[in-house]
Amino acid sequence: MAGAVLLTGACAQATGVAGVSAQSPSTAPPTGTPTVTPAVTATIPSPGPSGQDGEQQAEQPPKGDDPVKVPPPKLSKFTYTFPVKGCGTTYQRSLLVLPKTTIWAPQGCSFVAPVDGVVDEVNVKNRWAPSTDKGADREGRFVTIIGDDGVRYLGGHLDSVADGVRPGVRVKAGQLLGRVGRSGNARDAGSNLYFAISWKTGPAYWWVRRGMVEPWDYLDAWRSGNRTLSPRKETLALRGKLGETPRCAVQCTSKKVPQATKQPRKPRRTAEPKDDNPITADPSSTPFGQ
Repeated sequence: MAGAVLLTGACAQATGVAGVSAQSPSTAPPTGTPTVTPAVTATIPSPGPSGQDGEQQAEQPPKGDDPVKVPPPKLSKFTYTFPVKGCGTTYQRSLLVLPKTTIWAPQGCSFVAPVDGVVDEVNVKNRWAPSTDKGADREGRFVTIIGDDGVRYLGGHLDSVADGVRPGVRVKAGQLLGRVGRSGNARDAGSNLYFAISWKTGPAYWWVRRGMVEPWDYLDAWRSGNRTLSPRKETLALRGKLGETPRCAVQCTSKKVPQATKQPRKPRRTAEPKDDNPITADPSSTPFGQ
């Protein structure tokens, strides 16, 4: 009887799989040194700036380096400069009457050579009169140069011509040619530079000198830093189309002067000094296109 009770008790305690305790680890009595579970730590970022609704703003990207300045592409072998130096200017960018532009600038500002070249024509005397309005005299005092690009450049309405500027003299881009003024038919307007682009002709074809190629795109480029944009190609093409001496088409006639009644003959005046006449360089000195 006692043996049966012992057997029954043994069967009641030994439940589960042999060799594995059926007692829960949590109820197991501690034995030996207690095991300490290591603490887990983490760094929690502090909250960033928040908007009005308490939302965290997006993280700002790091500030980049300054942009690298890339020079404009070289478009020709010639280097140009804006024809008015040292003064603020404005000018028209549309065709009004002639393909030229009026560069408004204070009187006395420097008119400089827009490109390396040779002085072609120089007029140091203001001959224009409103009573006749002769086309050849409308620019008053002026200087033209034939650039190394083969293009002729005119600066008119000058107050004065620089010393030493005469036909045949070689000039560099940026060299002083004269001072901005109001000579010619600009006498009742603000001081300005009459600026025109054309090709070389004799002085008899003054209307070609007054402008054949629209200049404002080139002026924009030279002033903004693209100093190699050249009017050579456009000028050559137009000259090939129209010929070297096309007929005058705009502002060609002068005013007729009414004949005065016969007056007693006055003593003759002495001739004007030669250096007061328009001067022209040797036409063969700088052939166009070379």
